[in-house]
Amino acid sequence: MSEQIKHECGLAVIRLLKPLDHYLEKYGTSLYGLYKLQLLLQKQRNRGQDGAGIASIKFDTPPGKRYISRKRSNSANYLKDLFESVNGHFNELTPEQRHDPEWMKLNLPFTGELLMGHLRYGTHGTNSIESVHPFLRLNNWKSRNLVVAGNFNLTNVEEMFEELVSLGQYPKEKSDTVTVMEKIGHFLDDEVQRLFNWFKPEGFSNQEINELICQHLDVQRVLQRASRQFDGGYVMAGMVGHGDAFILRDPHGIRPAYYYADDEIVVMASERPALQTSFDLLYGEIQELTPGHALIIKKNGEVSEKTIRTPEERKACSFERIYFSRGNDKDIYLERKKLGELLAPRILKAVDYDIDNTIYSFIPNTAETSFMGLVEGLNDEINEIKKNKIKEAGEALTPEQLDVIMDLKPRVEKLAIKDAKMRTFIADGKSRVHMVNSVYDVTYGLVKNGVDTLVIVDDSIVRGTTLKESILTNLNRLQPKRIIIVSSAPQIRYPDCYGIDMSKMGNFAAFKSLVRLLKKDGKEQLLEECYAKCIEQSENGYLDEKNYVKDLYDQYTQEEISTEMALMLKPDIINCQVDIIFQTIENLHIACPENTGDWYFSGDYPTPGGRRIVNQAFINYMEKKDVRAYG
Repeated sequence: MSEQIKHECGLAVIRLLKPLDHYLEKYGTSLYGLYKLQLLLQKQRNRGQDGAGIASIKFDTPPGKRYISRKRSNSANYLKDLFESVNGHFNELTPEQRHDPEWMKLNLPFTGELLMGHLRYGTHGTNSIESVHPFLRLNNWKSRNLVVAGNFNLTNVEEMFEELVSLGQYPKEKSDTVTVMEKIGHFLDDEVQRLFNWFKPEGFSNQEINELICQHLDVQRVLQRASRQFDGGYVMAGMVGHGDAFILRDPHGIRPAYYYADDEIVVMASERPALQTSFDLLYGEIQELTPGHALIIKKNGEVSEKTIRTPEERKACSFERIYFSRGNDKDIYLERKKLGELLAPRILKAVDYDIDNTIYSFIPNTAETSFMGLVEGLNDEINEIKKNKIKEAGEALTPEQLDVIMDLKPRVEKLAIKDAKMRTFIADGKSRVHMVNSVYDVTYGLVKNGVDTLVIVDDSIVRGTTLKESILTNLNRLQPKRIIIVSSAPQIRYPDCYGIDMSKMGNFAAFKSLVRLLKKDGKEQLLEECYAKCIEQSENGYLDEKNYVKDLYDQYTQEEISTEMALMLKPDIINCQVDIIFQTIENLHIACPENTGDWYFSGDYPTPGGRRIVNQAFINYMEKKDVRAYG
């Protein structure tokens, strides 16, 4: 992607099913779980932007000994800082101490059997250490302690917050993470109290009841009661103080979750390749957590998937496949290639099949896989052209003519180069803009001036700022006849509210192009009419019934909006023609058949909260409020 957008967090959970001395004997270290957690987070670092944290729970420690450890960092090098701090507890150990897991567990932090790690991007825009996961809810009863981290955003925090208040709680802040933790914590307390009341009349001592609660705690029931009002995309992980753990996924499967289990470990991560690399696993050994279910790991080692919410129509996030997840997952890699391949016929038509005078390239570096697919698609299309030319020539075809036909192939070059080391320290406005524009460079001498068309693949276009201010300006230095920017994703028209930081309607290049068209065509009153509908529905409490912004987009075709966007993003200094071609939503679903969540493109939100958020985002735009449409 030519411009960075912030995105969902990364999550990892490890449960060691054997005593620590098993890992010392087999793998040479009692810190096997900790080291694997570090590797899992490192392999998902693309999902975290500004912070990381880990937590660990030790089993069966004596009273008075700390059994929950947590460390978080929001430094610039958060992972390095985090694990340097944690590993500092072990750097001065003697060889004898390192080979004594019982002593280590009793005396050192992060030596537990249950571990959780989190990579954070704060969708609420804050980067204080207090907003970094995991979060703790502490109590002197082991079974009432709760550690929570997640990859999620809920659209109805206000509603859930008010419910907590009605229950008699006094939450310390109004955020989805704290609200979720307190919601689960409330029903955890209730379940613990229910079990206490059940066993107390049987004559058990309080100490005995404590152990019975740990054995009989119904995690499924707790989560079912706590999550009834959850509206959003989420994967939440929790650890209960006595040793139970869970990973909960939303009913539509919006956010991703994968896991692996054998007789010595249970491990979960947001991305499948992180598990494959960290534990040397085969593709088929890893399972995807079923939407609406929780993976529950009991303290006794029992592992099961339990239904928490009735699974709904699968709407797994397509942006995961296009951009956010690492591309070394087999399915994601092939899907990205397919996205590029499906664009080939439209692009050849757009350049009027001028194979000799068209150069194909891509914007580094996440668009590279789609570009490879495009090249394969172009070769397939050109091979058909070759066959037809040979058939048309028939027996009159000379060897020289055959050589010319067979030499037809797409001109593929690396024209755009991103200087990843570029840093801007200049305060002067004009000089700073010039430096920012120079983040992208180009390869000179390959383009026939005034003759060649440049086709440049990007994986998505959100705001278009980098295209306008840097990429197009730099490509223009090559003096082409025409520049075509190709997005392997469809037009991003609507805000996300399930964990990706695309929440302000006025930021989208597609929406700004729509507004320009409405104004040009004298249809500006449609904006006011849409605003009036949203206000009316907001006042009546029905803002979540329909996405009213879709009616505005229905005024124009995708091609008309793309043409207007090209005019809007074309810098004044460019004389050549600029066009933009977007993937279609239909082709997106062909390429990514299992990840059909496309609300940012189609406006079809899977939950009522999504429809409320898009209408609120439009209200904010009309009222010139530069704020998020969700809490």
